[in-house]
Amino acid sequence: MIYDLIVLGGGPAGYLAAERAGHAGMNVLLVEKRSVGGVCLNEGCIPTKTLLYSAKLYDGAVNGAKYGVSADAARLDHAKVVARKDKVVKLLVGGVKSALKAESVTVAEGEGIVKGKAPEGFLVNAGGETHTGKRLLLAMGSVPALPPIKGLREAVESGFAVTSREALERKELPKSLCVIGGGVIGLELASYFNSALVKVTVVEMLDHIAGENDRELVAILQKGYEKKGVSFALGARVTEIAQNGVRYEKDGIETFLEADTVLLSIGRRANTQGMGLESLGVALERGAVTTDEHMRTNVENVYAAGDVNGKSMLAHTAYREAEVAVNHMLGLPDAMRYDAIPAVLYTSPELASVGETEASAREKGYDAEVVSLPMRFSGRYLAENEGGDGVFKLVADRARGVLLGAQALGSYSSEFIVAAGILIDLETPVERIKKIVFPHPTVSEIIREAIFKLSW
Repeated sequence: MIYDLIVLGGGPAGYLAAERAGHAGMNVLLVEKRSVGGVCLNEGCIPTKTLLYSAKLYDGAVNGAKYGVSADAARLDHAKVVARKDKVVKLLVGGVKSALKAESVTVAEGEGIVKGKAPEGFLVNAGGETHTGKRLLLAMGSVPALPPIKGLREAVESGFAVTSREALERKELPKSLCVIGGGVIGLELASYFNSALVKVTVVEMLDHIAGENDRELVAILQKGYEKKGVSFALGARVTEIAQNGVRYEKDGIETFLEADTVLLSIGRRANTQGMGLESLGVALERGAVTTDEHMRTNVENVYAAGDVNGKSMLAHTAYREAEVAVNHMLGLPDAMRYDAIPAVLYTSPELASVGETEASAREKGYDAEVVSLPMRFSGRYLAENEGGDGVFKLVADRARGVLLGAQALGSYSSEFIVAAGILIDLETPVERIKKIVFPHPTVSEIIREAIFKLSW
């Protein structure tokens, strides 16, 4: 059989592209070596949020006295938390499989390797069988980056050092945990294990955590972590992973940190090695597939979406890229934009952002005005966050009278940041935004409060 489209990878980009293409009448083959849903559904977005919600309930019970609630016997049962996580993942994976089946998508198990092109189409080997497709969508996702640290390979093989996949599967808690990397994955898991009463230390090479997020908000987040007992070694380079800990260098001084487990969260790289892309001459840049605004590669009828193109390693970006790719295949006008994609750190409190930060706006030469407000300006935030020190920032362009970005540290940030993103994406004039009615009381009202603090 010759398929209209072969999709390599069953993560967010892959399964949604297969769904959309199948719905449009294409004959689609989806190749996935593990389980549909990819990293996001099986070992990333969904599992971590499931654990973090349990931690949130536990933290609420432990700290309930300031809200007039007593729960002296509260405890977190990690094994049951993991069991519930498995149940949630199973339900969602089943839902994805049902959606693919409803659109008549054929799913092949096994790692898909590109074997070149024949007159009939592109050749892909999966599970020992070769398939042919008129079009090819590369959606192989990403894999953990494993730098050349002394002792790392041995630590991984022994199980002393784990990635998020193994960390989310273990039903027993370590007494102490060293997290290498202070990005999204590292901080979210540090948050959970800290709530589970594990002694957590985060070792980060940069002089700050949370990547490119607004530095002021990141500093507040870090201070909150430290109050909860998380330790940080910033500007520290890991030189060795030994049998019972990690050795790192900071300011020329070497330190050995003992730990029961090491969590590797140094980042991810596009999964392109050994996939046979060289047989087609697919162009790569720093290991990621090069794509244009229609998600096309340099090879005709070959597209790439999701982490594999390295542009924005977020599941919701992958969804949109998949839609753009399929729409282009169908001849529908569409193009990918990256200037209003929300990003969320699901810590406690949540840190969400979209568009430009104050620093990036000034670096790009915008005539930027920045409004910074305590989240306490929101009545609901104040009612639900005793002693909360959340902050909301709005970045606007004076020259055009539109918004450039927004950052929020506080509860519900993940839910209302999309509102700011929509206003940025549509380039809605500030004067028009002032006429939009927000529901009261909601935390999202902080956007309206900030709008009216702008000088124009």
